[in-house]
Amino acid sequence: MTAIMILGAAVWADGPSPTLRRRTLHGAALFHQGRGDAIIVCGGLGRHPPSEARVMADLLIADSVPEAAIHREDRSTNTAQNIAFALPILRDLGVRDVVIVSDAYHLPRARLIARRHGLRVTVSAPPRGTARLWPQIKGWLREGPGILAVLLRIR
Repeated sequence: MTAIMILGAAVWADGPSPTLRRRTLHGAALFHQGRGDAIIVCGGLGRHPPSEARVMADLLIADSVPEAAIHREDRSTNTAQNIAFALPILRDLGVRDVVIVSDAYHLPRARLIARRHGLRVTVSAPPRGTARLWPQIKGWLREGPGILAVLLRIR
C-alpha cells in the first residue's frame, strides 16, 4: 500500500491559495492514476480558517476522491510537523511507502525529513509552479538553509 501525502500551503481569507489548490489537485490526479491507495492531507490552522487539511479534503472530495481514502493531519504548521504528525496515520494504515506532493523547490527537504523517519519516499510536484517568478525564487532561496538545518539536525 502507498499513501500520497500532500503538504500544506496557505488558506487565504477567500479560500485556498493557488499553491494549496495546485498541490491538492495534483495529489488527486495521482490518486486517480492509481499512484496511491490513500491520501494524507497535512496542515493545521494558519492565519485564516479552516485548517489547510480541511480545505484540501474538501477539494479532493469535489474532485471525486472517495472520502474514505482521505486522512487528515490537521495540527502541523511546518514541513517537519507535517511528516511527524502524519506518522501515526501511516502506521494505522500499515504504510511505509509515500508519495510526497509539494512544489519542486520544497521536495528535496521534505524527502530528507521523511527518510529520516524511515519512510520509503518518492516525490511529485505539480507540472507547473506559480506563473510568478518571484515566489519561486523565494522558495528556492528559503529551502537552501532549510536543507542545511535538516542535515545538521537543527530542525
